[in-house]
Amino acid sequence: MNFKKNIFYLVSMFLVVTLAHVEASPIPKPPNPNIKSYVLLDYDSGMVIASKNPELVLPPASITKIMTSYIAFLELQNNTLSLHDKVLVSKKAWKTGGSKMFIEVGKKIKVSDILHGIITSSGNDASVALAEHISGDEDTFSVYMNQIASNMGLKDTNYTNSTGLPSEELYTSAADIATLSRNLIKDFPKMYSLYSRKEYVFNDIKQYSRNKLLYLDESVDGIKTGYTKKAGYCLVSSAKRGKRRLISVVMGAKSPEQRTNISKSLIEYGFRFYETHKVYKSQDIIHTARIFNGEKKELKLGVLEDQFIAIPRRSLKKIQNTFVIDSNLTAPITKGENVGYVMMKINNEVVTKINLYSLEDIKLGSAYRRTLDSILKKF
Repeated sequence: MNFKKNIFYLVSMFLVVTLAHVEASPIPKPPNPNIKSYVLLDYDSGMVIASKNPELVLPPASITKIMTSYIAFLELQNNTLSLHDKVLVSKKAWKTGGSKMFIEVGKKIKVSDILHGIITSSGNDASVALAEHISGDEDTFSVYMNQIASNMGLKDTNYTNSTGLPSEELYTSAADIATLSRNLIKDFPKMYSLYSRKEYVFNDIKQYSRNKLLYLDESVDGIKTGYTKKAGYCLVSSAKRGKRRLISVVMGAKSPEQRTNISKSLIEYGFRFYETHKVYKSQDIIHTARIFNGEKKELKLGVLEDQFIAIPRRSLKKIQNTFVIDSNLTAPITKGENVGYVMMKINNEVVTKINLYSLEDIKLGSAYRRTLDSILKKF
């Protein structure tokens, strides 16, 4: 009997130690590669998992074309551009140096072919031709690019051309590019599939994508490479495994191999050591708040879109929520009005803040209610 008890005790202790080890399994520090800047972004939550100099202002090279294609997709969505439209190739577009899709001056090329030339083979000639077709000239198109960048909240970005060819006033940051890439995928999921193409044929010439990760990792479905002498080698990547998607931005690498290897290591790090969880569902009641002078005493609060959080693996149960709401909320309140936020912490460190919105309209209450509440507010 004692022997059985001893065996049971040893097995139990082994399980306790093992579970404790699993629970305490450490999360290694993120990669620290010898490059100028990088960002690893969780797509659903928009949270940065890891970064190095994320707001460092740098020349973007051909990753500029992400914005060029974003605007093309926007024009297609607004029906002011069609995939069947013909783009007249100007002498300026034809003469543009750097990478090409080899369009000829005076020819008319379908928008669908031009987009392949921009996205797959990074054609500078194609970018200029499309910019001129949409806006009349490339300078006006650059103004359009900057308007979109401002609307997205890109703080450290300025465009002067559609290609990414060197210019003193052309710059961006890894953080801004991550935001732009997230919006590209979110706003145009069908058109984004063009970025997964490894090759295409134009004028009987087969052209290949420079994004080597497309060939190395089946979960990678984009996005864009870039290179100039000043910018170094850049790569914006996105990969989807199961329901999770990550976006990696690598800027200022020293070789094509380095940008590919670093991008791969960042993506692996994010998928292996982090998890994405939906924490709040759109329109669900998350919290209630006291409201004064209203027809009701309590206001229902929630989120307008599903909200996600990216956190180290096995740390979901450690999340602590703190609701920060205006203590003097006063009617009238309009549905959709931002009235506070929830602060999410792990081990007393703030992980993220999620804005809370009114889920209902609250009109002014009766004179009696307003008088009573004015007295209560003083106390």
